[in-house]
Amino acid sequence: MKVAVLALALALMGVAWAELAPPERSYKILMLLPISSKSHRNVFLPVAEALADRGHKIVMLVNHPPALKHPNVLEINHGLPDFREENLNMFETRGNPAAAFGVFQKALPAIASKLYKVPKVKELYDKRKEFDLIVINHMFNEVAYPFAHEMPFITIATPGMDYRQSAVLGNVLNPSYAPNIMQSFPAPMSMLHRFINTIQHIMFAVNWRHWSIVPPVQKEISAQFPDLPLLLDIERNQSLTLMNSHFTMNDVLPLLPSQVEVGAMHCRPGKPLPEDLESWISGAGSEGVVYFSLGSVAQGQSMPTKYRDMFVEAFKQLKQRVIWKYEVALEGVSDNVLMRKWLPQQDILAHPNVRVFITHGGLLSTQESFYHSTPVLAIPIFGDQPKNGMNIQNNGLGLMLVWEELTVELIVNSLQEIISNPKYKARAAEVRAPLRDQLESPKDRAVFWTEYVIRHKGAPRLRSPAATLSWVEFLMLDVLLALHVAVVVAVYVLRRLVGAVCSRVFGSGSTGKRKRE
Repeated sequence: MKVAVLALALALMGVAWAELAPPERSYKILMLLPISSKSHRNVFLPVAEALADRGHKIVMLVNHPPALKHPNVLEINHGLPDFREENLNMFETRGNPAAAFGVFQKALPAIASKLYKVPKVKELYDKRKEFDLIVINHMFNEVAYPFAHEMPFITIATPGMDYRQSAVLGNVLNPSYAPNIMQSFPAPMSMLHRFINTIQHIMFAVNWRHWSIVPPVQKEISAQFPDLPLLLDIERNQSLTLMNSHFTMNDVLPLLPSQVEVGAMHCRPGKPLPEDLESWISGAGSEGVVYFSLGSVAQGQSMPTKYRDMFVEAFKQLKQRVIWKYEVALEGVSDNVLMRKWLPQQDILAHPNVRVFITHGGLLSTQESFYHSTPVLAIPIFGDQPKNGMNIQNNGLGLMLVWEELTVELIVNSLQEIISNPKYKARAAEVRAPLRDQLESPKDRAVFWTEYVIRHKGAPRLRSPAATLSWVEFLMLDVLLALHVAVVVAVYVLRRLVGAVCSRVFGSGSTGKRKRE
């Protein structure tokens, strides 16, 4: 009876109480994310730390300073300056979305030409076969595929489901219901939305993989490794992918055994806040606190002045206290606003007195708001953020605003609507419950499948036979062509046969009639 009660309590709390079996031995695992944002790196860190806790030796090739202080984790920063978050102003891309894409067009081939010439990277590449498994950041990192040649490897899909990668694994998603990586539409999609979504599915994939990005990266790699297979051919050999998604937060889509959802594995229960923050939040009383952060890529100080001034004025009109993540001091800020360069975001979101989270709609921030059941005011800037913002609004978890439409009145009214209307908090609690109600934690799931691929030497039985087919074979264009030809030939033969019979029957009757005359 006590066991049943304990199990029920743990389930209600969303705690995984089953433990993984000890590993058969200590594995050596190489994680490659040479091109990543801090948020993408933050998806890798929980997996790396969990594997290291089980005694495995982890080496990470990164483009950021070391973030883990674990004796079993070695982080190697390649030091190339071509992709630096601090040099990006994402607000500038709103008026010119092609500018953001242009960053990758310039940076990725440049990194491909230099990466394997960095001594510590070259040394790592030469020793790659000493590792039991290679783990690659799926997004932006085709440059790392040479490491995976003739090696067992998996990927981590940091943005969650990417229909392009799903197709590589043999699971081609139908654009009639599966959103693209940049935009989603209300379900069920109208004919116009299905048409737009189909065009975007095709154009995004063709442009990245076969036109603007991968071909110039391939050119640089082929110049250094002329005998290496094509990068996209190496990609097809991945054993599985760990996807930063979960059906409670994202669209429900058909998955292969090689597509493992581990979304929100970076999320954790809140820890006690520093005394000054706890005092500030608790001291807000029944009115509560508004938390405002634009994440790690879009620095607050990159916000155009007109928008910044709107928030300063809007916060003056609020009864709530405001915690604002901002990198520099501002003049004219009201006394109800506390500004900090860095803040423990999850611990703040977990506090019961935090009423609403103003966010750019980054995937990790969105998952944290779901996990801690905090209603959201999303103001997306670029990339997949508008898609995440629409997901928040469509699911009743908050509201989404557009930067170009912002006014002081709109900001104040939107915040008051979310704070005063209990439906948003209730809906957030509804999402939190199934997200935490899982057989094992997402982190444990990621560890299990990572070790599984090593134990089973690449786990070839996980791979779908569809992954080996060409598009002609997968879409059965050759079969359809053969059927079409067969139908045409059959119709032609049938017409000739019927014509011959008719000619013989009706022709004979006409001849006899002429003879009698």
